[in-house]
Amino acid sequence: MNFFKSLGANLLAIVISIIVIFTVVSLVLNSYTRHGESLTVPDIRGLKITDASRVLEEKKLRFVITDSLYFADKPKLSVLEQNPIQQSKVKEGRVIYITINADAPPTILMPNLIDVSIRQASAILLSVGLKPGKLIYKPDIAQNVVLEMLYKGQTITANSKLPKGSVIDLVLGDGLGDADVPMPDLTGLTLEEANNLLSSSSLNVGSVNYQGSIKDSTSAKVFRQSPAFNDGMMIKGGHAVDLFLKQE
Repeated sequence: MNFFKSLGANLLAIVISIIVIFTVVSLVLNSYTRHGESLTVPDIRGLKITDASRVLEEKKLRFVITDSLYFADKPKLSVLEQNPIQQSKVKEGRVIYITINADAPPTILMPNLIDVSIRQASAILLSVGLKPGKLIYKPDIAQNVVLEMLYKGQTITANSKLPKGSVIDLVLGDGLGDADVPMPDLTGLTLEEANNLLSSSSLNVGSVNYQGSIKDSTSAKVFRQSPAFNDGMMIKGGHAVDLFLKQE
């Protein structure tokens, strides 16, 4: 009889011990994980990384930079994307993964465009992250073929290192050699229209001069050109024509 009493007491003690241990562990885990509590992820897109860090720290959140891109129209070292997204519910201490805008554009190696057609050259420039700029014609029997590549007015060679997004001007053959071409009448044209007409005539835009009050340069029109237009006038292919514009 005493044996069974002793056994029952031991079993009861074991059960009570298990209950106590389970309760303590549950309390510890709930305290550690803050069971049932959550934080709202703030929107840090567009913030400089220093400001984003402060906002996240105030929310007891952490961050890790996982990637960087470059956009010239966005602030340097600002947050572009975040994961989890804003308004998400997360636990305290959660890591927010962010993509930032780099402080400088990546470097691009200039492709070799010499002897390439203008259409192909433009496609190649865009494919590597560069932009086609002005088309400059010079006398040459090769028509619309790249003879020279320019960056900020200076000749560059293939494999030159350039910032992504750089504008590359191209010197093209006019297909006429030393032949003369008719001088077009540019009066009344906008700068863009005049540039297109000169290019199609194997001529180049020279200096661009605005006179008077100009509120919108895109709508200003040519009122004088140099050399001046005369009916039947011929000019060497590749010649530059200076433009004088004003707003009507």
